[in-house]
Parts: sequence; C-alpha cells; structure tokens
Amino acid sequence: MTVLPDHGLPLADEFPDASREQWQRLVEGVLHKAGTAVPGTPAEETLSTTLQDGIATRPLYTAQDSAAEPGYPGFPPFTRAGRPEGTARAGWDVRQRHARPDPKRTNEAVLADLENGVTSLWLLVGGSGLPVSAIPAALEGVYLDLAPVVLDAGPEFDAAARELLSLYETRDVPAHSALGNLGADPLGLAARTGQHSGYGTWAAAAAELAALCHREYPGLRALTVDALPYHGAGASPAQELGASLATGVAYLRELTSAGLTVDAALGQLEFRYAATADQFLTIAKLRAARRLWARVAEASGAAPTAGAQRQHAVTSPVMMTRRDPWVNMLRTTVACVAAGVGGADTVTVLPFDDALGLPDDFARRIARNTSSILMEESHLARVIDPAGGSWYVEQLTDELAHAAWSWFQEIERAGGQAAALRSGLIAERLSATWEQRSADLAHRREPITGVSEFPHLAEQGVEREAAPDARLDGAGGGLPTVRRDDAFEALRARSDAHLAATGSRPRAFLAALGPAAAHTARASFAANLFQAGGIETVQDPVTVDAATAAEAFTRSGATVAVLCSSDKLYAEQAADTAAALVSAGALRVFLAGRPGDEQRETYLRAGVDEFVFAGGDAVAVLASVLDRMGVA
Repeated sequence: MTVLPDHGLPLADEFPDASREQWQRLVEGVLHKAGTAVPGTPAEETLSTTLQDGIATRPLYTAQDSAAEPGYPGFPPFTRAGRPEGTARAGWDVRQRHARPDPKRTNEAVLADLENGVTSLWLLVGGSGLPVSAIPAALEGVYLDLAPVVLDAGPEFDAAARELLSLYETRDVPAHSALGNLGADPLGLAARTGQHSGYGTWAAAAAELAALCHREYPGLRALTVDALPYHGAGASPAQELGASLATGVAYLRELTSAGLTVDAALGQLEFRYAATADQFLTIAKLRAARRLWARVAEASGAAPTAGAQRQHAVTSPVMMTRRDPWVNMLRTTVACVAAGVGGADTVTVLPFDDALGLPDDFARRIARNTSSILMEESHLARVIDPAGGSWYVEQLTDELAHAAWSWFQEIERAGGQAAALRSGLIAERLSATWEQRSADLAHRREPITGVSEFPHLAEQGVEREAAPDARLDGAGGGLPTVRRDDAFEALRARSDAHLAATGSRPRAFLAALGPAAAHTARASFAANLFQAGGIETVQDPVTVDAATAAEAFTRSGATVAVLCSSDKLYAEQAADTAAALVSAGALRVFLAGRPGDEQRETYLRAGVDEFVFAGGDAVAVLASVLDRMGVA
C-alpha cells in the first residue's frame, strides 16, 4: 500500500499541512449553508453512502484508514493478483458464452468469435441448449489445443464432459494441451433447480472427473464454483462471496475424500463471479474473493502457492434491461473495466441483448470488442492491480472480506452449503436482501437509465430468438432469478398490452401552471415518472388558469392529471385547478411536490388525490394509476 510520508507532499512543503479535522470543519460549514447539515452528525457521516452488507462508503479516505496488508501479486493472500504478472503478460482471457441449440449456427458463431478476439469458449449444453451429442459438430474447425472450452451442462455435466474428452482423443489433442473446465457444479445445480436429492450422485461424478483431470489432463479443471445462481437470486456482494466460499469448501471435502490431496483439489476449481456497473464494489469483491480463498487454502493445510483462486468474471445478468437495451453496452463496459482492474483471469461480457434472448452477430461482436478495446487501446491489462494502494479500495476490500467471512461462517454452522440450501436458509436471506433492494429500485434511490429514468416510450423494440431456459427447462424449487427492471417491466408490459388492444397508451395530462421557469422542473419530473410506467404524458403549453387547464385536459384524451408548478403558484392556483380538473372528469389528480401539512390538507379537500415527489414509491404509484385507468 502506498502511504504518504508524515511531512506531506514534497511539492507542498511551503504550505502548512491540512488536518482531517480542518477538512471536517470546512465541510460542515458548507453543509450548514446548503441546509443539509444534520445537527450532532459529523460531516463524514452525513456524506456517507450506505451499501449492502452493512458497509458504508465515506467521502474521504486517508492513510489513517488502515486495512489488512494486501501483500504482493502472486503471493499469499493473493489480494493483488493470483499470479506475479497478473494479467499484464497477455491480458485476461476473453470468454464468449454460446447458448444456441443449433450446432451448425453455434459453430458459425464460435468460429467468428475465435477469429475476432475471443480466446476461450463457454458452451451451454444439455436440456434446451446445445445437445450433448452435438458438441463435436459445434466445435468443428476449432483448434482445441489452443482454445480452452468451458462446459455448462447442468445435470448432464458428466455426459457432456465425457463427450468432450472423447473429442480430444478423436482429434489427437495432447492431454497436456487440453484446456478449460468441464463445468461440474453439483451445488450450483441444486441451487438452480432445487433438486437436492441428486447432490450425492452429482458430487461423486464430479469427484471422479476431477481425479481423471488431475491424473491425465493437467491443464483441464473439472469443477466450477459458480456464484451466479446466488447473484441472480438477489444476493449482496458479501452473500455472493460467502456462498462461493462455502461451495468451494464443500468441493474440497468431496475431492479430498475421493483421494485427491488438498493441493490437487484446489487445482480443480475455478470460481465464477458477477461483475456489475458498480466498478469499485466489483474491484473490491474480486480482490476480497482471492484473499478469502487463500485463507481457506491456508486453513486446509495447502502449500502457499496452491491458494491462488482462478477467477472468471461475468457481467451481471441482473443489471441487464429489456427496455432501451442499448444502454446495456455502457453497463457491460464499466463492468468489464472493473473485472479487469479487479484482476479476473477470465472475463465474459454478455451481449447487450442478452435479456431479450439469443444474441445476434452484432451484439456478440460488440461484446467481444469491449475487452479488445480495453486491453489493446486502453492498455487496461498492462498494470497489475491498478486500484491497489487506494485507501478507499483497500478499505472496501477489507470490509467486504469480513462481511463475506461472517456469512460463510454462518453457512458452515448451518451444516455447510448443501444443508443451507436444503433448509432454505440461503433462499430466505437472499430474498430479504432482494426485498430491500427492490424497495430502493421502486423508490428510484437506485435509478435504472432507460427504465426508471429517462424512459423512451416510442422506442422500437428489439426482437430476438428465445434463449434456452436458464433454469434448466423450468425445473422448480430452485432459487429465483431476478432483474433490476422486473417491477418496471411489468408496468410497461401492461401499457404495451393496452396499446395493442386499444391503439393507444394510457395517458396522463400535465397541468403546467405559470411560466416555464415555474413549472419545467416538476413537469419534467412528472413526465419521467409516469413514462416509467408506460403512461404517455401530454402537456398543453398555454395552461394559465383553472379554466384553461380543464379545457386542455378534456382535449388531451387523458384520464388522470398532474399539477406541475412552483410552491408559490400552487398556493395561488392549485386548489381551484384541482377542483376544475375533477369537474372535467379526471379520475385522479396528482400534485408534483411535497407541500407542508396545512397546504396538503387544503389541496386534498380541493380534489388532489395524491402527491408525487422524489423518493416516493414510484412502482406503487404507477401500479395504482394503471389500475384506476382500467389497464389490465
């Protein structure tokens, strides 16, 4: 960690050092002037942002904020990198995911990807995905000694692994040149499907594959510790890490019981994590994951070098939106930056249309080029652990590691990952976490560009072929899959159905009172809010009083109205205008703003039904409006 010398920056020697206390006093003065100061609360606490897992980010970090020593890249605790060179030698492995069931089209896509920057393949096999027997056809023309193949075959992982190994033999691929991962993940399979009774059989098959790989294929791993089922069910970063640790420990027990040494068992595991558009949290999560796994390896009696975690980062499916999917390109770019800076060995950028179905050629091209641009043009992989030494990142890594370890210990006390899944402990905790996050999304404290903020009702929809069921052909009882846009997507779907049935969308009239300077801010807020629910907004530019507002409302064809203006004009005109709108037939009248108690009662008596304001429950408001409009 880089720490400034006690006497401060040499270039600032002529100036007196500023203390943290001085900074706090100055900031408190600014907060008082802005009217945002909280009596008795320090400035740093007022400006702090609360994250999940009981972690808060502060506005200032200095050398006083101590964290655990991160060590050196490639050495325990591997916080800074799993290898001494990190990804600086050749960059990270660019892994593209293929889920198309048609082997011919999959082969065409695979070859196109490998010719244009992709360095390894991730195949969804079995179920409604690519048939196991079609693996050879899908990999026709692929140099298997150069391109690692990673399988994701669900309950058919053993058959898929044997098919791939048979293909290596058929094509005379040297055993030491077979690279990738056979994708066995019994606990991830149980988490996704709820089929806990099959765990023992799956674990035995996975252990047999691991022994085979260790014995005959030194470059091939057998098991994937996939944290995506937990992330996809709404887990917080610490919960995702804790579940992956518990899963990894369970696999170590299975493999060592089957006869592998601890070091050999560690060498058979690859960890898969989600990378989100919260770049610093993703960086800290990947660094913390390596540190935590090194601690597990140490406690298991492994050799110091055996505890380096092999990481595969995948841009988060939870953050991908179905509306305005082009914005997903920005989200995945930031997530890819975070994964690279965080030291992931392998990165998969999901195509921007992933939430809509099977990606087209353009979407796959953009996905693979994201990594290429970041490595070749931005030179992101040329620095080992570029975030290392940042007091903020080091502190966040430390706090996240402690939170994850606590959750991991709780899972172990419950009997381990398999028992915690069977008992419902994990599902219950993840549900509670997602419920809290859903509230933040509904209140737009966590905005979603293009969905809850700046929606575009007239956008042309993007149509894609349906993708194979990620829940393995609808197997019930497993962890749910969630997306950030779920609640707003349901509202927009109601609006789409109404449009299809009637030829028009539900409509709200914005009664903008007074000059533009008085009403623009709140009219923009109201338009943004109602359009997020699929409700078209209409605004008459000549609304000047109650009578003209009522006339404009009648002409608009809307069934609800929203008053938009300044507090001063509300006091003068809101009551009369609300009454006029009710007389004109408005089913519901809203007022954009949060008036005091006395004014609020006056407006309610005049006919205002509800108040909409920043921080309110947008989903609840919009759902009730659609209900009142008769939108099924």
